[in-house]
Amino acid sequence: MDKHNLSPEDTSRIIEMAWEDRTPFEAIERLYGFSESQVINLMRSNIKRKTFNNWRARVTGRKTKHSKLRSPDVSRGYCATQYKPVRKR
Repeated sequence: MDKHNLSPEDTSRIIEMAWEDRTPFEAIERLYGFSESQVINLMRSNIKRKTFNNWRARVTGRKTKHSKLRSPDVSRGYCATQYKPVRKR
């Protein structure tokens, strides 16, 4: 998928996934076809510089952001309590 063909919703979701500690870059690549370097470029061009610098410092070398560095015990990309069920009114 080309950066220029992304909908605002897809761009927002990629940024959200990049911020999530337990979502590896490989999951983003599987879903959207964006490599780690493309995600970095997308983040750089869509968030404020200071925010980008803080994000880069956080994810650089983080084991949970790279499937190859993860413990084999981790089989999911998010915490089981991360997504709350929708309440019916």
